Formats: sequence, C-alpha cells, structure tokens
Amino acid sequence: MTPSFVEHPQMTVEEFEQIARAAPETVTLEFIQGKLEVKPVPDGDHDEIIMWVLRQCMQQRPELALYPERGLEVEQYRAGRARVDGALAPVGTFAGAGEWADPAGVLMVLEVTSHDHDTDRRDRSEKRDGYAAAGIPVYVLIDRQSCTVIVHSDPGGGSYHRSPSFPYGETVKIPAPVGITLGTGALKDFAT
Repeated sequence: MTPSFVEHPQMTVEEFEQIARAAPETVTLEFIQGKLEVKPVPDGDHDEIIMWVLRQCMQQRPELALYPERGLEVEQYRAGRARVDGALAPVGTFAGAGEWADPAGVLMVLEVTSHDHDTDRRDRSEKRDGYAAAGIPVYVLIDRQSCTVIVHSDPGGGSYHRSPSFPYGETVKIPAPVGITLGTGALKDFAT
C-alpha cells in the first residue's frame, strides 16, 4: 500500500511546532501528512488499554519502557509529528529529547482507536503510513470498533508488508525486535 502525502502542506513543521507549543494543555495537536490534526481526548477505557499493554511490556521486557503520549518525528524526511499512545523503546531512549523525538530507538508504536469520526483515516491509514515511512519496526493498533489487534510489521518503501489481524481473545505474538506475547482476552472487558 503506497502512502498518500499532501503535495502542499498546510504549514511548515516549524510553524506547526510553534502552534503546538502555544496550544492549551486540553488540546493535543499532530501534524500528519502535511495536515494539522487534533487528537481527541482519550476516555477511561482507552487509558485502561494503554496501561494493560504497558504492564505486559514491563513484565516480559523490563529493559524496555512504553512511553505514553510520546511526540515522534514521523513520515518521510521527518516532516510529520505524531503524538503516539505508546512508544516502546529501551529505557533511557528519550533522555534529553525535546517534545518531538527522533524515532530511531523506537521498537514499536501503539495506538488505540478513539470514538471519533476520523479514527479510520488517522489511526488505520495516515499514522500507519507515517510510522512505516519512519522505519518503526512494529505498529500495534488496538481497534475498539472491530475488537481486533492488528500487528503491522516489516516496514519498507513507506508501508508495512505484514499486517495480520487478531480478534480479542486470541494470543498475539508481537514479532522481533519486540518479542512479547499478548493474551488479549482482557481486552474484551473494554469492548464497545
């Protein structure tokens, strides 16, 4: 799948970062495929899912940390900015980093779908393509609408070459370099 990029972005990355710094704490902004995006405020179930994954990662790979709401430079030539639900990286990866970090040390990004009108475009398409273009090895999407866990891996040429989908309740093996296993039955408690 070839990513679609806006030929004429709404603004430069520098202009976006200036706007994002001035935004109130109640608003989370992203710059994906040349467009300013407002990330919805997560609900309680969304937060519980992130914490569930965080605990799984800590138990199985204590040398790694799942950094919630981490700002990453994504897309080709780092022209995008995404605030990921979770960035899995070795402990200390973001020491000294600013608000928008290079994703070079990130092994996996995690997103959990929100209940808003553009989650399909944003989480299932634009962010997926941005993470692949940045070379992030694994993108896990927990899709609350379809009650599935999608594991995107093997990035190359701006897209992921593997994207198996697993219904809640199945055991999901996250491939290298992550190497963790998620027993996803607990996600049924948060199905909508």
